[in-house]
Amino acid sequence: MTLAIFDLDNTLLGGDSDHAWGEFVCEQGLVDAAVFGEKNDLFYRDYQQGSLNIETYLRFVLSVLAGRTEEEVGELHRQFMAQKIEPMMLPKALALLDKHRRQGDRLLIITATSAFVTRPIAERLGVSEILACEAEIKGGRFSGAPSGIPTYREGKVKRLQEWLLEQDESLQGACFYSDSHNDLPLLELVDKPVAVDPDPVLAETARDRGWPVISLR
Repeated sequence: MTLAIFDLDNTLLGGDSDHAWGEFVCEQGLVDAAVFGEKNDLFYRDYQQGSLNIETYLRFVLSVLAGRTEEEVGELHRQFMAQKIEPMMLPKALALLDKHRRQGDRLLIITATSAFVTRPIAERLGVSEILACEAEIKGGRFSGAPSGIPTYREGKVKRLQEWLLEQDESLQGACFYSDSHNDLPLLELVDKPVAVDPDPVLAETARDRGWPVISLR
């Protein structure tokens, strides 16, 4: 069994679920749309440029959930899935996941987006194992604070290494699919890095290093 690892946003999805969640909470009137929307866009640009402060961003995203139960957030997410995520589904991405299943590979999604956003998306994609940014829950309610090591840049490598030890799993022969230069630390770690509809920095890096470049769009 070989490990097949996938980024989520703009890799398996034809868009960014993190940014889309920010748009969704604005549209639902859960925040001041003008103020929150502007900050959401700024954070997304920081991510694209590789300068995102992940701790600050997570506190921004999770502030909307503070005091809400998991059930309340789950109901919001069901609406979010229908309105924002289903239109992002990519038939070629589903086919790629199915190809790896048929090969007997173990599938893992690792994403810098919060788990409350991405875990149901992974389930929709038929992937049961996911590493994502976790939220603190106290007394059955979201506190508004992050928890643990964020799965962003080098944090993806740290969380993956912890998971490998817990699972008694190996990276031997593993592949990793991603669109983002933010994932270079993990792409450089695996035996088979694959650039998927890459951003300009990753596209240039992939060309220089002879990595495969594919499109799922």
